[in-house]
Amino acid sequence: MIQFLVNRELRSEQQLDPNLTVLNYLREHLGKSGTKEGCASGDCGACTVVVGELDGERVRYRTLNSCLTFVASLHGKQLISVEDLKHQGKLHSVQQAMVDCHGSQCGFCTPGFVMSLFALQKKADGFDKAETLEALAGNLCRCTGYRPIIDAAEQACCQKQPDQFDAFEADTVAQLKAIAPRETAELNSGDKRCLLPLTIADLADIYAANPDARLLAGGTDLALEVTQFHRQLPVMIYVGHIESMKRVDVTADSIEIGAATALSDCYAALAKDYPDFGELLHRFASLQIRNQGTLGGNIGNASPIGDAPPLLIALGAKIVLRKGSDSRTIALEDYFLDYKVTARQEGEFIEKIIVPRAQAKLAFRAYKVSKRLDDDISAVCAAFNLRIEDGVVQEARIAFGGMAAIPKRAAACEAALTGAACDSEAVERACEALAEDFTPLSDFRASKEYRLLIAQNLLRKFFLELQAPEVETRVTAYV
Repeated sequence: MIQFLVNRELRSEQQLDPNLTVLNYLREHLGKSGTKEGCASGDCGACTVVVGELDGERVRYRTLNSCLTFVASLHGKQLISVEDLKHQGKLHSVQQAMVDCHGSQCGFCTPGFVMSLFALQKKADGFDKAETLEALAGNLCRCTGYRPIIDAAEQACCQKQPDQFDAFEADTVAQLKAIAPRETAELNSGDKRCLLPLTIADLADIYAANPDARLLAGGTDLALEVTQFHRQLPVMIYVGHIESMKRVDVTADSIEIGAATALSDCYAALAKDYPDFGELLHRFASLQIRNQGTLGGNIGNASPIGDAPPLLIALGAKIVLRKGSDSRTIALEDYFLDYKVTARQEGEFIEKIIVPRAQAKLAFRAYKVSKRLDDDISAVCAAFNLRIEDGVVQEARIAFGGMAAIPKRAAACEAALTGAACDSEAVERACEALAEDFTPLSDFRASKEYRLLIAQNLLRKFFLELQAPEVETRVTAYV
């Protein structure tokens, strides 16, 4: 059985299809049709809801795409939809701001925008335009009405008023504490089930007993099998309650990130040591996706266009793989074998990612090229990590995404640079070597010729920025 709050109403569910999304649960089981389905792939934001979780003695509110969230992941949490904002016949202040600023046109996207504004207002201390644009980047308005929506955000954040969620926060905290998971739970519909372990040891045992189960963390990729390809997932194991897999531990030598850590929670540690990594995370899908998707999931799905793996490979990151009581540590670059084929064995899962701390002598840069600046998938993602002393490249680690069937190091390019002076001739030799490293494909994102040229130009850009750091644009390159 799983338990969660819908606003402040306790819901207990035992026999429910684990493949059911929160979007369909709201619309079909609760009759709450304010939350809309626009794309069923996490791109448009019309289905945005807010989930509240315990954060000490407070409730932390975050936006999620309900179309990509399986209902089992609500266990122990609070679900808030657009219907819950109006209180005692009065619109919530973010709803009123949308009315006052004429932020709604056709209205289909409006509930999603309202929920993103609600979460923004909860964390905001005044109006910050950059923070607002980040909060709304995952919400698309087909009527192109963004200016009044931003005006509404400014009004909502500058004229912030206490609401019913503030008034009842202590009660909500008490309710969430009462339903906090204390043992492995299960949601079972007879032919399908989802298991929710609380410890790594429990996960290892359950996965060993169910090697064909699909591991569910954020679900932003896995849910597409249900919503886009209409497949059934007979057995899932949700890892989002395993606290040790949601930790970020920073030591003198490394940043250790649990595989179930949401991308939003990885940001502070990675951005502090590697500002370019932080900048790229700002462009990693949308805030809704980053609040839900995990670093382990981005690695585990083995996509050749995942944004994080090229950066982690260039940094020399390692991953810890666990099977039963045994674990092994391998270099991340050795995890990817072929398209969607990895070194992970049956019953083995990613426990954590180990990223070396930044070193003063290493120059790290990352670039993402995509058709849209925000909320888009890379055509090419490049990461460069070089140790340069006295104008000579002593060590080079260069990795690309979107250039091969896997995220991959550019071995010939690295060899061309290692031991060479940082001059234009060496850079051009390294650019030519990229053609030996990669034979990219053409698809709807980019042609093979464009991909190779972009990869070469990003290498040139990297060296230009090293020579003139004041012209850096880092990961803001896009086409």
